[in-house]
Amino acid sequence: MSERQPEYHLDGRAVTDEPSFYAALGRAVRAPDGYYGSNLDALADCLRGGFGPEPPFTLVWQDSAPARRHLTRRLPAPDGREQSYFDAIVDVLRDGGVTVLLR
Repeated sequence: MSERQPEYHLDGRAVTDEPSFYAALGRAVRAPDGYYGSNLDALADCLRGGFGPEPPFTLVWQDSAPARRHLTRRLPAPDGREQSYFDAIVDVLRDGGVTVLLR
């Protein structure tokens, strides 16, 4: 019998920019001092351990649509195209072993 992954809920209603995303994520995962990254590289570092929960875990991103509308800065994607900051966040989380459920 497999053990169930921990599950955290991120309230996306207040995510209007990158800093507010990282603040909401830190609260959602109950990270020490609320810190669970401040940019994509720092988020990837946190997922590797030492700053809060380590994957595997599930992140249920409630009200993700407002964040998708606000986190639109364009970044290069691994495949050479561009992607939004929102999509880059989801990629970093999933690549780090997090099951992301967008609601």
